[in-house]
Formats: sequence, structure tokens, C-alpha cells
Amino acid sequence: MIAVVQRVSEAQLYINQALFSKITQGFVVLLGIHETDTIEDVQYLSSKISGLRIFSDEDGKMNLDLSQVKGDLLLVSQFTLIASTKKGNRPSFIEASRPEKAIPLYEEMIKQLQVKLSKTIQTGVFGADMKISLVNDGPVTIIIDSKNPN
Repeated sequence: MIAVVQRVSEAQLYINQALFSKITQGFVVLLGIHETDTIEDVQYLSSKISGLRIFSDEDGKMNLDLSQVKGDLLLVSQFTLIASTKKGNRPSFIEASRPEKAIPLYEEMIKQLQVKLSKTIQTGVFGADMKISLVNDGPVTIIIDSKNPN
């Protein structure tokens, strides 16, 4: 499971040209679910995301997490993060999890993040064609891979 975490000052998600989700300061998290991912990957990533200290403290150091700054979170499923580009120029998505497995893991990620952050998070719609507008703050973008914990 791969998460691309972007620190944002604001973000909006549109479906069919209509505003669906909106956040102010916080994280936009793009989540790619691999065919081999399990609940353990969800547990690992939800803990890392909720505890990620990438907001500035009073000394200007990245030392505060999302809860400490009362930030919001927008979680968006994105199968293209699992793309393989090893052969040729056309990405292969064969290792991306099928919806029947990916949707329950995505929904579990939503639940776990809401519990860990003690707040409702915003989401997209699994499989929908979405447009995201955001202001990346910093810019700060972190990639977390549950299969390659560092």
C-alpha cells in the first residue's frame, strides 16, 4: 500500500464538476492499494499518517502532527500509484488490487484514520473520475510504502 501525503493549506475535490469534498489546512492523501495488501498494511499506514509530524512548531521546525494543528484530511483512492513502468512507456496496473478487495481496505483506512484523528475525514469516491485542486504547503510531499517501511 502506498500513500502520497501532501501538506496543504486547502484542497477541493470535484466529481462531475460539482464540489464533493473540501478541506482547509491538513493532508491530502492519495492511496494506492496493491493486490497483496492486507489489514496490516492499513494499520501501519493509518498509524504513520496520523502521527506524521510535518507541521511547523513555534521554532519553525517540522514537529507537529495533524491533530496538534487541528488539521483536516482528504483521502483519495488512486490505483495509478501501483503502476509498473518497467517495460515500455505504457504503465501496467496489473498489480493494483481489484475493487472487491480494494474497497473494503479503503473503507477500513477511512475508519482507522477517523478513530486515530478523532474526527471525520473527507474522501473521494472509489473508482470515480475526480478532479482535485490543492495548494501544497511548503511544498511538503511524503511517500509512505507499507511494503518498504523506513
